[in-house]
Amino acid sequence: MRALRILLIVGVILGGLFVAADRLAVNLAESEAADRIKSSQGLSTMPEVSIGGFPFLTQVLGRELDEVDVSLSGITAIAGGREVNVTEVKAELRQVRVDGSFSSATAGRADGSARISYADLTEAAPRGAAVGYAGPERAAKGQVKVTGPLTGLLEGAGVPVPDTLKALLGDRQVSTYSTVGLSDGTTVRLKAQELPRLPLPGFDDKLREAVDYDLKIDGLPSSITLDKVAVTDEGLRFSGTGKDVALTG
Repeated sequence: MRALRILLIVGVILGGLFVAADRLAVNLAESEAADRIKSSQGLSTMPEVSIGGFPFLTQVLGRELDEVDVSLSGITAIAGGREVNVTEVKAELRQVRVDGSFSSATAGRADGSARISYADLTEAAPRGAAVGYAGPERAAKGQVKVTGPLTGLLEGAGVPVPDTLKALLGDRQVSTYSTVGLSDGTTVRLKAQELPRLPLPGFDDKLREAVDYDLKIDGLPSSITLDKVAVTDEGLRFSGTGKDVALTG
């Protein structure tokens, strides 16, 4: 009985050491992954990387990680031809297969989400337009508020405004609600619901061209498709999914 108790104690100690070694290894791997992401993406802040599943060392030997979650900030994207800050970027990677040199990997499935603030949406909007929160009822309908001076919007869209029209418009402002949608899995589209009628023929269409615009989110892997966009009080939150997503370090 005494020998059995000793064996049990030794087993518990060895098991604890294995768990400790496993946790140390996963912490080192998370730190290394965060360093690589920061370097490859040129980030100013260190991302957070969490590797799930147990034991980790067994996953490494099999070169497949069950779960890897990444959270980072300081990302920029090209939207509508302009550089836009993208905040709260999160990715959930599943069934991550690592190559023999541990320099690249492929996620069997990837779910990601991010947010663009209204301030950054305004930066990407046509010159003169400002994008803002339209309230909870409009947000539930997928709508944002777009405002701006009529003359400024037209000229910002490259439309020459004759002095006669400038005199008629004066300081008149446009205020409209635009519905947010997705196109082609990579583009966020804003389309105004109602616009004022202008006193000169042909300028109504020009005004719509100035207010309606697309945000082409460049830089996404070809295997990632945006499938949902939501309007919040902080900005637009969009999400995407992909299968067999290539990851390089």
